[in-house]
Amino acid sequence: MLTWLVTYHCKPGAREAFREAIAEAGIREVSKGETGNLAYDYYLSDTDPDALLLVERWTDSNAQAAHTWTDSFARLQELKAEYCDNVEIDKYERND
Repeated sequence: MLTWLVTYHCKPGAREAFREAIAEAGIREVSKGETGNLAYDYYLSDTDPDALLLVERWTDSNAQAAHTWTDSFARLQELKAEYCDNVEIDKYERND
């Protein structure tokens, strides 16, 4: 199983607009329906008003790689460029 923790560091005061734009685009719903997706959820930081955390879980790296070729992923990249200053990604893989 592959887990990605993606922390979006939004431009000051833009986190809520970014979250709303993601919701309006249906990115979470589409991503959750992709083959190999186990979880795709966003969380708000209690300590950083400009941070938004995405937790993605995939069956394997091939499923996650296929995700990067989807229209919803491309739309998320556009929104990220508009609303975010930078992004941190932590990846964890577990072989059961």
